[in-house]
Amino acid sequence: MAGDLSRISVLVVDDNIHMIHIVRSLLRGFGIIDIHETRDSGEALEITRMEPIDIVILDYQMDLLDGIEFTQMVRTAQDSRNKLVPIILLTAYTERSRIIAARDAGVTEVCRKPVTPHELYTKIASVINNPRPFVRSKTFFGPDRRRHTGANYRGEERRASEQDVDQVSAD
Repeated sequence: MAGDLSRISVLVVDDNIHMIHIVRSLLRGFGIIDIHETRDSGEALEITRMEPIDIVILDYQMDLLDGIEFTQMVRTAQDSRNKLVPIILLTAYTERSRIIAARDAGVTEVCRKPVTPHELYTKIASVINNPRPFVRSKTFFGPDRRRHTGANYRGEERRASEQDVDQVSAD
């Protein structure tokens, strides 16, 4: 449970106005009051530079910058003021390759369309209640991609050495 959400600020980015209305209605139902919205990913970048946004919810496929490109800009652009903002990607494209691309771009959570209130709330609660540490390596900056934290993890995505990355704090 995420608790009282009335004090968080959310930016909704989708080029489909109907999807913005759906997401806004869900967010208001969760108690979120401060909702910024735009259909333009370029304008969304400007909003993240000018406003204290706590969570970004954006569509995968958009004109100008898609969700992956937007995420990369937020995470790595020199003038990005909120590189650690949680980003929840909404997508109807859930092929493994696209989910991996989103993860590798620095997306925090992926929420499948058609979005349900339960799934969106679960993703918001996850980024609030269980924030993942951010890591920086030579080829990646974003939330720790590993979901397994045990020292005995031997999966394909296991790091060769913890010295390969730096953990980044919000300071």
